[in-house]
This record gives sequence, C-alpha cells and structure tokens, in this order.
Amino acid sequence: MASETSGYDYIVVGAGSAGCVLAARLSEDAGTRVLLLEAGSREPLPAVATPRAWPTLTGSSMDWGDHTVVLDGIGRTEAWPRGRGLGGSSAINALAFVRGHRASHDAWVTAGAQGWGYDDLLPYFRRTENVKGGDPAVRGRNGPVSVWTSTSPHPLSQAAMDAARQVGHPIAADANSGLEEGFGWTELTVVDGKRQSAADAYLLPVLDRPNLDLVTDALVHRLVVDGGRCTGVQYSVGTRMVTAECGTEVVVAAGTVGTPQLLMLSGIGPQDHLRELGIDVVADLPGVGANLHDHPMTTVIYHSMQPLPPFLANGGAEVKGTVRSGPGAPWPDLQLFCAVVPMRTATLPGPEPGAGYTIAVSLMAPFSRGSVRLATAQAGAASVIDPRYYTDSRDLDAMAAGLRAARELGTAQAFDAWRGEEAQPGIDVQDDDALRGYLRRSLRSYHHYAGTCRIGVDDGAVVDTDLRVRGVEGLRVVDASVMPSPISANTNATVYAIAERAVDLLRS
Repeated sequence: MASETSGYDYIVVGAGSAGCVLAARLSEDAGTRVLLLEAGSREPLPAVATPRAWPTLTGSSMDWGDHTVVLDGIGRTEAWPRGRGLGGSSAINALAFVRGHRASHDAWVTAGAQGWGYDDLLPYFRRTENVKGGDPAVRGRNGPVSVWTSTSPHPLSQAAMDAARQVGHPIAADANSGLEEGFGWTELTVVDGKRQSAADAYLLPVLDRPNLDLVTDALVHRLVVDGGRCTGVQYSVGTRMVTAECGTEVVVAAGTVGTPQLLMLSGIGPQDHLRELGIDVVADLPGVGANLHDHPMTTVIYHSMQPLPPFLANGGAEVKGTVRSGPGAPWPDLQLFCAVVPMRTATLPGPEPGAGYTIAVSLMAPFSRGSVRLATAQAGAASVIDPRYYTDSRDLDAMAAGLRAARELGTAQAFDAWRGEEAQPGIDVQDDDALRGYLRRSLRSYHHYAGTCRIGVDDGAVVDTDLRVRGVEGLRVVDASVMPSPISANTNATVYAIAERAVDLLRS
C-alpha cells in the first residue's frame, strides 16, 4: 500500500453517537484541527430516514453484522447489530431516547467512577437535548437532539398506557427526568417525521468547517504508541495506507465492540490474550474487553382478535414503563413496553406481523458479565463476543418476575378488544422452572452493549475518571464501553451525555 502522513490536534475514531458529538464540539475552536475517521459510508441508506423502517437496517451495509458465540445454556448465537456509517447505531436503532433512573447512574460512583453520578451528568443531558415540556431544571431546551413523542399514538400504545393504570403502575409526569418510576410516553429522535441521528444533530451542520476533516470508508488498523504515548493512528482507505499524527490526544469512540478490538490490536489489553495472537504488548490492561453487559429481553406474544392498524413511528414502544422485580431491587430493574409486531425468535412459533403483538420485558440491571476478544490479529475481522447471558442465576429470577409483570399488563381490561390467545410462552408455562426454560428459548438482545473499557480506579479499570486510558498518555475512550455498570434505560441518550462531558474534560 502507498502511505502518507498528516497531522492533527485531535483524532476521533468512530463517527457514531459519541464521535459525532466530539468532532462537532472540538472543532468549535477554529484553531483546533480535528480528524474524524469512520469505517462506514458517508451516504446513509434511504431507509435510515424512515422511523418505521429501522428493522430493515439490521444486516444491511450500515450494520457490522456481528453475532455472539453459541450461548451457554441457550444453544444458539444471537445477532448483535451495531451501526456502521455516520451516526453509528443512532442511525439504525429503534429511535428511543430514554434516560436511566438516577440510582443506576449513582451506582457508577459506587463502582469507582467518581464524578459520573446523576447530578454530574445532568448538565450534559440537558446540553444534549431540545425538549418541549418537562421541568427545565432537569430537561434541556436548546440542545442539538430534538425529541418527540407521538401525537397520534397507535391504539395498542394507548391500551398499554391504560393497562398500566389499571394494574396499579404509577404514571410518570416525565419518564425521562431520571427521578420517577412508572410508565410514560417514549421520547423518540424524530424531527418532522424523519429520524434524527447523531450525524444529523451534531455532525452534518458543521462539516463545512475548514478545521474538521471527515474520512469515511476508513478502516483503522492500529493506534500508534511511541514511548508510552499515543501519537496517532494508522488507517486504510481502499489500498491507501495513512498514518495520521496527533499532537494532543487520540479519542477512540468505536463502541463497546469496536473500541476494545482496536485497543487490543494496538497491544493494549490482557497480555496473555495478546501474546496468543502474536501482538506485542504495549500496556497490560486485563479489563479491556471484560465487564461486557447487555440488557436481555424476552416477550409475551398474543394473537390479535382484530386486524392491527399500521404503525407510523417506530413500530410500537411508544409507551415504556419501569418496575422493580422485587423489594430488594436497587432501582427499577425491569423495563416493559408494548410492540405492534410479534417480537419472537426465529426458533419459536407464533403469529406473523399484522396478526399479533408483544408485551416485551428487559432486565435493566443484569449481574451477568461477558467479554469481547479478538479472533485474529487482522483489522476488520469479527470479534469473539460472549455476553454470557443468564450465567448469574439472579438474572433469571428477575426476568421470571418480569414475565409475570408482562402477563399482568397484557391481561388487563384495556387489551380486551385486542387480546387473543397467548402464543408465547403459552398458558401452560407457569411455574418457575417452565418460565426459566422459556427465558432461555426466547432470549433476545436489547442491543444495549456496554462496559468493555470501564471507568474506575482498580486494576481492572481501563480508563480513569477523566476517560484517559491507563498506562498510555494521549489516549482516551469515549463511548458506551466506559459504563461501569448497566443503566436502567436504553443507552443512546447516555452516550450523548458522556460525550458532552468528555469534551469538557478534553478542553480542561
């Protein structure tokens, strides 16, 4: 390959949610040169703009197309879609903009992430968002991300809200304040009927800045580390190899899978694993790729007694609710929502789209932890992803409680006009053993991967509380991989806030 060299103040690897924030904010200073590298295409697929088309993006050119290993106790792999292209996963996800309960953020501080609790992140949540309504003390008014709730909710969504009231769940005045439990209308990243990705909100409006360079279709091969300091990156575009030099800092924002993969390819990670693959060890950090956590999901599926009207937004989940699996739960550790389609794994029978609907439940505080490891030392190769779902029995106990809560919601009077036979798990699945068996058969990922480069102060932490990679100067990580423990919500809104706070840390 031909090679060339260029110099920047900051290099950001990955134009996902965090990368778009970083590039836009850091380039506000006209005297600062910023390079943003993205492995995907500059041009999104047409389906990105249409909220209800998001399921078609899984497996597309805008998805890395990852799968887990064969899951222990489940016996199959699980698809792990993640965004590839401008906006990253914010361009292919289901558009939910959801904040976690404050207690799940404060748990980060308990885990050693001082300065990353709810009160610390609140100004950055507010800086991110443009919200109409809500308490201005906790909600933003002028941020780049405009959020929307459906003004004409699907009749099943209205039924879900009514059912929540009927079975005694609290109705939150603002489910995104981080201060309430219960059910509320879901905020979605939709503007004038179209998806607003991180690229739409942050990056595209500033791409004409002369101090900001965006390179797409750029596969980053490794970070360049010289004398214990990260001085740049090597990447290729087609057959052209480029060494980009950085005078201030390199920021890796490649996501929960991509970030530990790049660190390990660069010799930063667990030394035994790196040596097995013939990679020279730059920094022995055993926590790289460890602490992987995701929100597992299961579903209760009903046949519909009448034809289901078409949906206009994101296919349901216009109402979400948080509940506790039991009195010992540290925060609302279960999320429930109603989807207009029958969400089932391909291995289970059930109604086809248009003939059934779903009450979904996901565990927001799983104890199980997995890992991301390299399969080869080749850049761009798929990683070995092992989430180890349900390997901690407490997760099965909580999810069994969640199934019962989903059934209670689904059998409320508000659904009487819609509810036909229970297709999954089926009325014969009642006792604890049967419920646990169904949980394994029906497992789905909620695609909320996090934790593989966690913040902390112990030997297993990858970054310190300023997001600096331990043992390597001039290198930070800014994305969902730094989350020490799960949050009680979809992850995208929190990634925006992490990135906004990271900008202040980089400037300080």
